[in-house]
Amino acid sequence: MTLRKTAENLGISESALKNWTKTAKENEGAVPTRGSGNYASDEAKEIARLQRELRDTKDALEVLKKAISILGK
Repeated sequence: MTLRKTAENLGISESALKNWTKTAKENEGAVPTRGSGNYASDEAKEIARLQRELRDTKDALEVLKKAISILGK
């Protein structure tokens, strides 16, 4: 599948997909995160971690749903 078609199927721009691919290669697959990491408490840090985990899980689910719809055809 071409980069253009993959981006189209994921509902993102081709340049966004190129940037993600480039970033993943540069960071050996690790996903860089934003923010200073300064939290008021350990609880706030844990809440932020769980929110990121939930967001990432939702994103992964959406990608899998789109992949299933593509492969199911």
